[in-house]
Amino acid sequence: MNYASEKNNKVYVMGEIVSDATFSHEVYGEGFYEFFVKVMRLSGQADILPVTLSERLIQGGMLGKGKTICALGQFRSYNKIENGKSRLMLTVFLRELLDVLPDKNPNSILLSGYICKPPIYRTTPFNREIADVLVAVNRAYNKSDYIPCIAWGRNARFVKNLCVGDRIAISGRIQSREYQKKLSETETRTLTAYEVSVSKLAAFENGEDFDIDTEFDLYSLQNKTENLSVNAEY
Repeated sequence: MNYASEKNNKVYVMGEIVSDATFSHEVYGEGFYEFFVKVMRLSGQADILPVTLSERLIQGGMLGKGKTICALGQFRSYNKIENGKSRLMLTVFLRELLDVLPDKNPNSILLSGYICKPPIYRTTPFNREIADVLVAVNRAYNKSDYIPCIAWGRNARFVKNLCVGDRIAISGRIQSREYQKKLSETETRTLTAYEVSVSKLAAFENGEDFDIDTEFDLYSLQNKTENLSVNAEY
């Protein structure tokens, strides 16, 4: 596996498998399965993340429910048609299983891509600054993943001044978040959103002058709090 050649989308995740694996799809005779992994935060809360894994990496039930998994992969998106409408779906696509690294941040992501929608900046009733940004990350075979990200504090103020087409690098963690969707005047549904909570970011023009592995070390990111905001830098 030439994982080093795809620096623009890297995920390191370690957690407990909390669902049975179900068949997802097949590509050129290779089957892929989906399940959920619970990754703990230092706050005591947990993120329940969707995971996709090739049958080639599943060995003799070692990845059953209740087992701990430690892996490298990518955060990918795909469109799913539901009730005639296209919905953006997200999954952690695992590419390499690792030995457990208990002293490392169990939920780390590095992304490098392009802003594809104007960032949305807002403040909460408690004056907390937030910015939502959608990042297009190139993948092999002329494909792209569209990753929703959320920045806080100083990072939010930095992001709101960026434009569609600007190139950006991000480090942080993948988080799950439940929300209520109103279906009618009397009916609501609880859904789960997945997004990257930004801890550090950088904007740059020339990719040759920016090495994401040097700037952001995947294995040394500090998972401190949910509202971590580190200096934004050019």
